[in-house]
Amino acid sequence: MAKRTAIIDIGSNSARMIVIERTSRFGFYLIEEVKSRVRISEGAYENGGLLQPLAMERAFSAIKEFLNIAKALKSRKILCVATSALRDAPNKNVFLKRVKKELNLNIKIIDGKKEAFLGAVAASNLLPISSGITVDIGGGSTELALIKDSKIIETVSLNLGTVRLKELFFDKNLDFKEAISFIQEELKKVPKTFIENTAIGIGGTIRAISKSIMQKNEYPLDKLHGFEYDFNNEKKYIEKLIFAPTTKLKKFYIKKDRYDTVREGALIFAEVLKYIKAQKIITSGVGVREGYFLYDLLRNSNYSLPKNFNPSVRSLLDRFCLNERASKCFYKNTVKIYNALFEEFDKKRVYEKHLLIASKLSNIGIKIDFYEHHKHSSYIILNDLEYGVTHKDIVLISTLVRFHKKKLPGNSFIKDFKKLLPPLHILNWLSFTLALAEAINKDLSCPKFEIEYKKGVLKIKSDSLLYLAKEEIKTLEKPESFAIIFEKLQSDKTTN
Repeated sequence: MAKRTAIIDIGSNSARMIVIERTSRFGFYLIEEVKSRVRISEGAYENGGLLQPLAMERAFSAIKEFLNIAKALKSRKILCVATSALRDAPNKNVFLKRVKKELNLNIKIIDGKKEAFLGAVAASNLLPISSGITVDIGGGSTELALIKDSKIIETVSLNLGTVRLKELFFDKNLDFKEAISFIQEELKKVPKTFIENTAIGIGGTIRAISKSIMQKNEYPLDKLHGFEYDFNNEKKYIEKLIFAPTTKLKKFYIKKDRYDTVREGALIFAEVLKYIKAQKIITSGVGVREGYFLYDLLRNSNYSLPKNFNPSVRSLLDRFCLNERASKCFYKNTVKIYNALFEEFDKKRVYEKHLLIASKLSNIGIKIDFYEHHKHSSYIILNDLEYGVTHKDIVLISTLVRFHKKKLPGNSFIKDFKKLLPPLHILNWLSFTLALAEAINKDLSCPKFEIEYKKGVLKIKSDSLLYLAKEEIKTLEKPESFAIIFEKLQSDKTTN
């Protein structure tokens, strides 16, 4: 397998490259990302779609240095796609031939429907969604894909883009109503089936808007991928952004490199959301590049990762797990203990999946340093558990791992993430379950045991001595007052 793959995406506004490293069959992670605001479509929409010499030169220079990076990182495969600006350009072959001749790179121009499909492949595999509509706003076009029951049903491409709108309307200081009419006319091409409560926002413009909302709301987790918000709650804020003069964009936490197109993108986004009747917005940190990688990786798997498979969890285990046998034992113990205790705090089994992922990842921090490794593990999870999980999932798993030792989480620790975490008593039971699962295997022999909890008594039965385990368990902080009794399967009893 190609261990490292570089994927280049030449859009109307920006050229971007990511480098992904595979750690196993379906495990992978990002090792590099680079972007250049080449604006290859600059001046094209006013000149019959023709690419302008200066814009082509910028794009060529960026691609040349992207390839230097890919080579330095020993990428074994390089994939390159181009979207709206190149596919619309009558003189695209001038650029394509030069890149092929001087850089030995084949650029694959994809049509709008394929672009929408790739964005949907990325979203459906790398976000915790089963249904929704992807909205990918680029410089020259906007792509939508309808996803139902984790299947991509239909795609559509519209001639709506930030640069296109900027050159046709905003740069000419035309009335906003003209731009809105243009957008609404183009939206008539969207099939009537494209009605969903959830919209998945893809692309730099939507990420900039999401980042703005996060900062305005003082959101506790600094992670864009998977960030969710309610459109009704933020509708007025987005409208203010659309009509704000450029000099005021700093107050909206917009970076300078987005000043020239963010209002155009926000206008397109708002109109699309109204048209498809979306209320819940999920921000996607992945798009065409990740979609093209997955399209290549999953070409024999119907473009879908295996059910219930998480590539981030797999990648973290591939890179950081030092003792696979102990990790599997930890997981097995956690399942058994949770099944004995869940009636006390999680009757609907809402948090079972979080606990089981935490059991797999609890000790990955040892690879960094043994001392305080639970803190290292927690930090890695908070920052690198990326795909297929919500922000609430990430924060909960990270917190459980942080407190899977002797001490339970307290209000002083969880206050920053309180919006994203369950009540404290549930956290304490989950943390205790995880701590007990690890303590029982203190001697790393993975002893067999039985466990039951009745009327304030937790009974642990085993043929093994559990000498070190008993010592460890005595030091665990409990979520509430109850007795722990150890029994040999034959009889001998000791109580802590």
